[in-house]
Amino acid sequence: MIEVDAFLLNILIVLGLSVLVIFLGQKFRVPGIVGFIITGMLAGPYGLGLIQDQEIIQFLSEIGVIFLLFSIGMQFSFRTLFQMKKIVLLGGAIQVGVTVLVAAALAYWIGFPLPSAIFLGFLVCHTSTTITLRVFQDRGEVDSPQSRTTLGISLFQDLMSVPMILILPALSGQEIQPGQYAITLETALVAVFVLMLVLLFYLLPRLMDTITRTRSQELFLLTILFVCLAITWITSSIGLSLALGAFLAGLLLAETPYFHQAFATILPFRDIFTSFFFISIGMLLNAHILMNNPLLILGLIAGAILLKSVIAGFSSLALHQSLRTSVLAGIALSNIGEFSFVLILAGQEFAFLSEFTTQVFLTVAVWTMAISPFLINASPRIADRFCGLPLPHKLKVGSEPEMVSAPIALTDHLIIVGYGPNGRNLARVAGMEGIPYIIIDMNPDTVAEERKKGQPIFFGDAANPSILSHAGIEGARILAIVTNDPFSSRTITAMARKMNPGIYILIRTRFLRDIDQLREIGADEVIVDEFESSIEVISRVMRKYLAPRMAIDRVNSLIREDMYKIFRQPLSVGGILSEIAIRIPQVEVETLQVAPDSLVKGKNLRELEVRTRYGVSVIAIDRGEEVIPNPAGEFILEPGDRLVVIGRSDQLAGFAAVVEGPGKKDS
Repeated sequence: MIEVDAFLLNILIVLGLSVLVIFLGQKFRVPGIVGFIITGMLAGPYGLGLIQDQEIIQFLSEIGVIFLLFSIGMQFSFRTLFQMKKIVLLGGAIQVGVTVLVAAALAYWIGFPLPSAIFLGFLVCHTSTTITLRVFQDRGEVDSPQSRTTLGISLFQDLMSVPMILILPALSGQEIQPGQYAITLETALVAVFVLMLVLLFYLLPRLMDTITRTRSQELFLLTILFVCLAITWITSSIGLSLALGAFLAGLLLAETPYFHQAFATILPFRDIFTSFFFISIGMLLNAHILMNNPLLILGLIAGAILLKSVIAGFSSLALHQSLRTSVLAGIALSNIGEFSFVLILAGQEFAFLSEFTTQVFLTVAVWTMAISPFLINASPRIADRFCGLPLPHKLKVGSEPEMVSAPIALTDHLIIVGYGPNGRNLARVAGMEGIPYIIIDMNPDTVAEERKKGQPIFFGDAANPSILSHAGIEGARILAIVTNDPFSSRTITAMARKMNPGIYILIRTRFLRDIDQLREIGADEVIVDEFESSIEVISRVMRKYLAPRMAIDRVNSLIREDMYKIFRQPLSVGGILSEIAIRIPQVEVETLQVAPDSLVKGKNLRELEVRTRYGVSVIAIDRGEEVIPNPAGEFILEPGDRLVVIGRSDQLAGFAAVVEGPGKKDS
């Protein structure tokens, strides 16, 4: 019982201190990740020393990493990952290779032996996938170009960690058997590939089908946890990282029809356990080393961040990404990742580094991780500064030469920024209606594929004024920004408003908090995903209760008035839903309200020839508090009357045009 009591006490201390720090952090707008790191600093051995058994926190933090990467994997798919192959292979190879070479050269230059210098290069090249992707998740940028670039390069880093560990004995000078490590690595990768195929195409879909048919939430939850931990354990047991295994597990579930529910199920576990990961990072921060060697530590921190940012940014530029995306991705990849700690442990038996050097490196690595959320949050402003420099146009745009043709010769057209599901649907409707449009997208593979289909699309970063000018922003009527990058959307909005003061700017966003700021910058209309879903639900409910279409339109207009003000503050609206609740199965039933200028006002049902002329029947009329069922032919209609009518949808639409339309002569 003593061990259990100690365990509970440690958890209680961490949770209590976290609540206090996060609460105070909210007052000063400190990111939650930083709050957890501060909690670890306070509770750890270099702070107040409140936690006696750090292994407990370390264990919980590893579970947090698993759940975080598992949830991120579910937000992607194998098709998406295949589209990122260029980023993973080429971008990752450039970032890892150049970082190892430059870091090793610098270490060798200042006096480290060559094996130790190369080992330091291995350590420096890794990035904390957990921190960067969690920040992107909090900012709603998981699908943004900078997030995809960061994820692709991070995946390559995780894959390269296996051969790095296998090379360590040879690096130390030990004798090795020819081909030993290559065979081990090849076997591991083949095993993972075969496992993925088997699970994807056979076992996992059948398992999930069977489980969901039971309609048991408990069984579904247990199955999701089992799949996540089982795949993670298998990949880890063959030498790959826990994070990579969890990501693969998420990818596999993303290919099933049940990943939305699985994602919602795993979220509470992710949020709880990832907090322990960041707390464990904070516990590693040794302020004494920083205070005893301030110039050395601060210089190394700044040097590491600058070195990694430049190399990662160069890797992104080599992929023909825009300057803005490259700066954002470079800053996101500037920290030194937690997998470096695994490499340090693996290299201890070969004595590559002294005890002091090891402590200095750990201190620098952890501080770069702690600073990373602040840097990522500041990166849009830094990117804007770089984009404002007098640099070559090709560098800023980042597109391949064949992607950009002559400037668009259109006027009064629609510009669509982003070619995801919303962009595709908008382009499809614009084409059907004959509306001239042009598309700007940041995915070169998508651009190349759609150009072959004849779509008016080109590659570029719309946050760059030259790209907007290329799309004919000066002569465009509407700019629709439907990307998944809220910070880029703000830049595009401000830039477009400056270049064409009269353009109508419509922006799609995920977050309510963006509305006021986007309106201030220059957006004419902001569409919030979750609120539009709410409006559709409300409309469907009102139709089922036979509310008049005029009333439904009025409610929708009221909700959208002043950017969803009705949702953003308490508002009492009476009489929105109709009190008529008639259910007639297998029949089209609708309620129409007589407009003040309607052609039917003052006329009775007989002279209107409702049945013979329009093919519908009036089965009831609601006038004030009185409901008249099966009204007689002599019943005279007045403005405000609600007619419950029955008929086919086309017949109802024709009659509605007369009842609710303006006072035009019916033909």
